[in-house]
Amino acid sequence: MNTHASHMHEHGRSETAAKARAVHHSGGHGHAHHAHMVADFRRRFWVSLALTLPILAISSGFWGLFGLNPPLRFAGDRYAEFGFASVVFFYGGWPFLKGFAEEVGQRRPGMMVLIAVAITTAYLYSSAVTFGLAGMGFYWELATLIDIMLLGHWIEMKSVMGASGALEALVRLLPAEAHRLRDDGTTEEVAVSELKGGDRVLVKPGERVPTDGAILSGRSSLDESMLTGESRPVEKGEGDVVIGGSVNGEGALTLEIRKTGSETYLAQVMDMVRRAQESRSRSQDLANRAAVWLTAIALGGGALTFAIWVGLGRGLEFSIERAVTVMVIACPHALGLAVPLVVAMSTSLSATSGLLIRDRAAFERARNLQAVVFDKTGTLTEGRFGVSEILAFGELDQDACLRLAAALESQSEHPIAKGIVRSAERRNLALPAVSGFRNLTGQGAEATVEGRAVKVVSPGYLRAQGLEADDARLAGLAGEGKTLVYLLVDGSVAAAIALADVVRPESRSAVDALKRMGIRCMMLTGDSNAVAASVARELGLDDYFAEVLPEQKAEKIKEVQRRGLTVAMVGDGVNDAPALTQSDLGLAIGAGTDVAIESADVVLVRSDPRDVAAILGLARATYGKMVQNLLWATGYNAFAIPLAAGAAAPWGLVLTPAAGAVLMSLSTVIVAINARLLGRARSSVQKPEAA
Repeated sequence: MNTHASHMHEHGRSETAAKARAVHHSGGHGHAHHAHMVADFRRRFWVSLALTLPILAISSGFWGLFGLNPPLRFAGDRYAEFGFASVVFFYGGWPFLKGFAEEVGQRRPGMMVLIAVAITTAYLYSSAVTFGLAGMGFYWELATLIDIMLLGHWIEMKSVMGASGALEALVRLLPAEAHRLRDDGTTEEVAVSELKGGDRVLVKPGERVPTDGAILSGRSSLDESMLTGESRPVEKGEGDVVIGGSVNGEGALTLEIRKTGSETYLAQVMDMVRRAQESRSRSQDLANRAAVWLTAIALGGGALTFAIWVGLGRGLEFSIERAVTVMVIACPHALGLAVPLVVAMSTSLSATSGLLIRDRAAFERARNLQAVVFDKTGTLTEGRFGVSEILAFGELDQDACLRLAAALESQSEHPIAKGIVRSAERRNLALPAVSGFRNLTGQGAEATVEGRAVKVVSPGYLRAQGLEADDARLAGLAGEGKTLVYLLVDGSVAAAIALADVVRPESRSAVDALKRMGIRCMMLTGDSNAVAASVARELGLDDYFAEVLPEQKAEKIKEVQRRGLTVAMVGDGVNDAPALTQSDLGLAIGAGTDVAIESADVVLVRSDPRDVAAILGLARATYGKMVQNLLWATGYNAFAIPLAAGAAAPWGLVLTPAAGAVLMSLSTVIVAINARLLGRARSSVQKPEAA
């Protein structure tokens, strides 16, 4: 298996914020576009509201609701009312009139068509009354309707910005300038866009890393929380890879630039998010079809409402008001936003938590998963030796035996030696000085430690020397497929040390979390049955497949699918690619290799199996929000349209167009707020605590 974090992190992220923005914006509306729309709706709202006040002061219809006369009466006041209302209609209503033309041009009638038809009908009828048609106009209803529609869109656009704001925050992480080192050791301030591969830059304490690179000198802790979701600062030193946008801690670092432009981590994350948001969603297709039908129902319902009330003799003014209210209240805006806002929120949330969604359709299917199959090496385990048991036979205890063995093995580069040293470091054991180190070819090593003759040797060495370690537990360890070495002190067998591929401390809590979600946990590995059984027992897995050749992994996934289970595959290596593709959801953990990433539906940046539970939890929470929004948007219309049409008029309950606009806007705002609540429920993407 290939190693993990360095590879994905070198998918880097550098050049400039402009480059990253270009990647993001190429897929649709960008942050600047949304900001402009927010400002435009805000400006039109305040101007229209200011012009509405004199309309209300003049309107006989408005004050007649309270049995009062208008406070402002003068000759020609109806023409003044017409003038103010005309400005509100053409200036405040312009976004809706423009949207009407665009929707008709695209042959996709929707919300803008309904609003434009409603306000145009109200304006033309009221204007006709002003210039001679018998009846009473409703300029004040028109003006307040436009005000409320503008306010609703203003609030909605702010919500849309909030849903995508997490991604824009990633863009803003990149500093504008960097301290580039000259050949003579001095620094020069340059724009990040001028950096290229091979350049050396200085990152001072507290500054942001300008782009992806490797540390040439220095040691420091880096805060990568906004990039990978890792909450704790990561300690890094010479040779380690750093990500552009991470915050340097207490030490100064000299970096060599490795990645620029579209190769960088940020650019790839933004591109991946853009493609995920553009990918088709079955839920969105359903919502779009429903919105088209609702538009047709609204237009037809408005016409039918008008015809019925005219037929019942209620007069032109009342009939038009009912029809306008039906068209306004039936706007499928909430339905149109029900899914996209949740998509934007979940994609942003996952990206800033180190969970990169490549295929939204597969991500949505994740809510129905019944089984997760993990590759063992590098996924559930660390892919390197570690001490699992120490059997002490003499007067030395376990720590004393490990201390002597690690001191000796600190002189060796063998994988077993490194595993013993790492285990001693984890126990914070101080290693004594070593002298006279010598390799015993194929059998171990020996040296003098604290004046004692110390050897770490293989079982074959013991047999060759006629030595024995008589302990019934040794057979059990060998049966579990563990590697055994022996510690000899002054010629006597002092301890047996069992080593195995170290199970990640996070793996148990990951499996437990998935089981609580009702998901079966399995493992496949090329290791022996004894090794696989030992890991499966330790983690409490439901099933495992051992001695699986690389080309057989996809067939094992098919075998699980033939049991009738919807299955996810979690892996990190080249030989996992066919299995990732075969599974219903492919998860590349630790961002192992390019092939694994390209074969996966979701890329988990960290080498942490708990992220599997996190992404599945997010998938379920996302689907729940979609369902809630769709139910609200459709249920609201089922209740509101008959009310708008005047079904409750015999009991004195009649909605004005402005009241209808309030209800429509409120429905849209509720959908937007509910989508943003996904961001508040961060537990859906937080890892369970390690066991």
